[in-house]
Amino acid sequence: MSGGVDSSTVAAMLRAEGHNLIGLTMQLWNQRRLAGREGMPEQVTGRCCSLDDVYDARRVAQHIGIPYYVVNHEERFERDVVRPFVEEYLSGRTPIPCSLCNNHLKFDQLLVVARQIGAERVATGHYARVSYDETRQRWLLRRPADKSKDQTYFLFGLTQEQLCRTLFPLGDMTKPQVRELAHKHSLAIAEKPDSQEICFVPGGDYKRFIDAYLAEQGEALPDTAGELVTTSGEVLGEHAGIHNFTVGQRKGLGVATGSPLYVIQISGAQKQVIVGGEENLYSKTLRAKRVNLISVDDLREPMRVAVKIRHRHEPAAAVIEQIATDEIIATFDEPQRAITPGQAAVFYDGDIVVGGGWIV
Repeated sequence: MSGGVDSSTVAAMLRAEGHNLIGLTMQLWNQRRLAGREGMPEQVTGRCCSLDDVYDARRVAQHIGIPYYVVNHEERFERDVVRPFVEEYLSGRTPIPCSLCNNHLKFDQLLVVARQIGAERVATGHYARVSYDETRQRWLLRRPADKSKDQTYFLFGLTQEQLCRTLFPLGDMTKPQVRELAHKHSLAIAEKPDSQEICFVPGGDYKRFIDAYLAEQGEALPDTAGELVTTSGEVLGEHAGIHNFTVGQRKGLGVATGSPLYVIQISGAQKQVIVGGEENLYSKTLRAKRVNLISVDDLREPMRVAVKIRHRHEPAAAVIEQIATDEIIATFDEPQRAITPGQAAVFYDGDIVVGGGWIV
């Protein structure tokens, strides 16, 4: 129970169906921890996983009459999500903390807690579907009915064991239907807006967060300053640090030329930011490592799929092929814009999630 309308509605639905429920909220990050430090806001409120959300979740649990507990996983969250987030940016990559959180906490540690308290399954408010395929003898992750709320991109790391113990009751519903059901169950949070931010980065300003976090840890910001160069190797100037850039970025490059420039590549080893015209942003291939396959146990031969390279990206037709034990190459029918190291590549066969991995 995150305190939002989706998980709250799931709890009310399952309670109304007669299930024996226990409400759990994961306390992952102290929102007041960096308040006022290094330009961070003095107060951080109204965001995912905040104290307000814990209060809302507890209120819903009381309203529908179920036990409710807060499980503290701040130390694990910092180790497996926050620290890698900082290190990825400082290495010139663009991370996805929500996927790390799902892989290492929500569908790992939460299932451990479920076992400890005797719960058979964990239900969440994610927009996704899970089912068992007798022919394949595998649990399948599928895209939801409401494609505008599809969260399967962040769930590609789920294992067969995790899927078999997970329920996604909202998979066949649209967001308006969920809010209508929340009203039907008289939930006070029925009209609560969705959180769109990374839960531990106020206002989405990750650069300021990195400065504040390292200062709190007593660590100096690493010197990642270097050269701004073109795809042909011409040095245009210098930059203050590779963590200030991401592939596809156009504004804030600090140089002016006769035509628009975009970040094409970031070289952590050389501390270089490579820039070029928009045409240089397109590529027909990507490599993904740390691959998790869901609908199949192995890629024995090339497979035709659609590949999503970022959350809001429309899956694009491609062929994927395993080139190493834990590495896949995807070759697109048409070049794709701004394929970004650190992001996930998720593979689809229609509505079925074949699997996914991390772009390198």
